Order: sequence, then structure tokens, then C-alpha cells
Amino acid sequence: MHAVSRGELRRFNVDPISGVRYWHDIDFVGDQIRWHRLDVMTPAGATGHGNRLPVYVYFHGGGWTSGDKASVTKYCAAQAAGGVVVINVNYRMAPHFHLGHVLEDANAALKWVGENIGDYGGDSQRIVLGGDSAGGQIAALMVAATYQHELAEHYSITSALDASQVRGLVQHCSIVDFSVFFDRGFVMSLNFIRMLLPPEEHEDGTGGGKGKVRTTGKQRRFKLRVAARFMSPIEWLDERCPPVFITTSERDFFYDSNMNLIRRLDEHGVPVDSLVYGWGSANTEHTWQQNFRHPESQEVYRRLQSFITKVAA
Repeated sequence: MHAVSRGELRRFNVDPISGVRYWHDIDFVGDQIRWHRLDVMTPAGATGHGNRLPVYVYFHGGGWTSGDKASVTKYCAAQAAGGVVVINVNYRMAPHFHLGHVLEDANAALKWVGENIGDYGGDSQRIVLGGDSAGGQIAALMVAATYQHELAEHYSITSALDASQVRGLVQHCSIVDFSVFFDRGFVMSLNFIRMLLPPEEHEDGTGGGKGKVRTTGKQRRFKLRVAARFMSPIEWLDERCPPVFITTSERDFFYDSNMNLIRRLDEHGVPVDSLVYGWGSANTEHTWQQNFRHPESQEVYRRLQSFITKVAA
């Protein structure tokens, strides 16, 4: 697991937000593995009694290979200060683990939320999932898995949540459409798809020993497209998807991926609240939403609070 640099932690978490209670590094599996930790943040006055608050579960980004929940503490705390119980989740990462392990961890975290969030004043029947970059992909696949049984079975998980519990989905510069990996000149290579596959699904293409059939580059590329379908939330989010809040910009290398999702959800009749910045907004590089000092980020925070309040009413 790649640690977050001290400089990054300082940059993202300067001027800590007051009026929020923190519970750090809760072991949501019970196996004492360092990846299986989550933080809970609540408004200072929230208790396990009385009116329950909406719950926002967040998965950090990092290309499935790096990152840590600590880097988004301030982002999450800002939402807690607005009247939401927030869960900030870590998970196992590639290349030592594949996407099936990642989603298994995400599902285990959601199981913990469903069973325990009432003790922190949260309402397990009003949950919004979100994430940035790779974390957005994780959140979107977990939403889809609540009603797409083929997807859940592919990853050998039984969704910890019912579709009725999930009231919304948040996507910040998310990796939601894997078709862009196959575009000529795309900034990320197809090795990212290979990296997320379990070892037995890697296509070696060597032919190798006697009796083996050598596969062509075209055949290997087709196999990757088939595998990418199960990694690509845009293929699974349909008219059953809850309302979605999407933020992206023309400066983000997943801009096309996010715009494709906006169009697809519109075709399915899913309510979408989008915040899209043009190239002229210099502060909107990939996952700019984490830096509270940017006015564009502050606008995301305001819109996000409004979105959660609306969909989780």
C-alpha cells in the first residue's frame, strides 16, 4: 500500500474543520489488516438516538494502486459539518490485489455501515455512495451490484445493501467508461485493465509449449474488451440507478468518460446533477475537488450538500 506523502496530507487537510466528531481506523472486517480500516465523521451534535442523518460513504481514488483515506479527510469532514454522517473507506489495492478483492472490501465496508451506522446517528436506509477517480468506479459498481445480479455474481459478492437503501451516487472525475482505454493516444495504457484482472484471467499471448494455440493481438484485445465490460460502470448503470451527481472538467483526462456517462444516464431517464468546468478553469485538474482552497472545489462542496439533502430526504 502506497503511503500518502506528508506534503499531500498537509495540502488537503489544512485548517481542520471544527464542529465534527471523528472515529478513525475502525476495523470493518475484524481481521486487523491495515487496508480494512474506515473513518466515521458526524456533526458534533449527532448521537445514536433521535433523528437519523443521511449517510455518505466515500472511496478515495489513486488508480487502484495508491492513495489513502487520510488524503480526503477534510473533504469528508466538510460534508459531515453540513449534517451528514460520512464514512471514509480504505481498501486493498493493485497490483498485489485485483478488482474482485477491491469490491469485496467495498462490500464489507457497506455491510459494516448497514449494521453499525445507527450507533453514530446515521440512517442505514438513506445512503449515498461516492468516490473520485478509481474510487468513483468502485462506488458506481457497488451501486450497480445492488440490482445487477450478473455483475455481483461475476465478482462473487452478494450486495450488502438493497437497492432501496441507496439514494444517490456521486462521481468526481471518475473512471466510469473503460472504452476510453482503447482510444488511440489515451493517457493510460491497457495494462491498467490487465492489472485489475485475477492472475488466471491474464492473457499471456505466448502460445508457449506444445499443443498451445498462439493468440493474436486482435484476440487479446477482444478479451480485454470483454473483461473491461465488467469493470465499466457505464455498462451496468441503467434506469434503476438512483440520482447521480457528476463533477468533471475539460482538464481532466477522464472528461470524455464522464460526459459519456451523463449522456447514457440521460438516455435511461436517470436524474443527473452535473458540474462541468471548461478548459479555462485552471484549478480543475484531475480530482481537484479535494483541494478546499479552490473556489471550484468549494462550489462542489455546496452542490454536493444540496444533492445529498435532496436525494436522501
